[in-house]
Amino acid sequence: VLLLLAPPCLMPKCAVYLGSSMGSSPDYRRAAESLAASLAARGIGLVYGGSTNGLMGILADAAIKNGIEVTGIIPKSLVSLELAHPGLHHLVEVESMHERKRQIFDHSDMFVALPGGVGTFE
Repeated sequence: VLLLLAPPCLMPKCAVYLGSSMGSSPDYRRAAESLAASLAARGIGLVYGGSTNGLMGILADAAIKNGIEVTGIIPKSLVSLELAHPGLHHLVEVESMHERKRQIFDHSDMFVALPGGVGTFE
């Protein structure tokens, strides 16, 4: 008897693009926290820009609190400014913002944009 087993299913990952500031509305904070809870309920991991600042930090903290695997991807220049989140499961340091965007794309299965600035829009 030959038994073929499927490879273990990897956790799908969602890239979230959002601001490194808090924004102008408290609803933005609630949206980030709600998204983290929704991802956790569906067994979906988080990939984001790796910062502790603003909505990025709120999202990462909420994701960690909800038991989600969190991957941050951040340029080395921002790590040296102590902006990298210290509590992530995985932190990928890259050379440039362009490489950051590419790595976030490559690490993700789906994409969400929350309020942010030009970088989120881009």
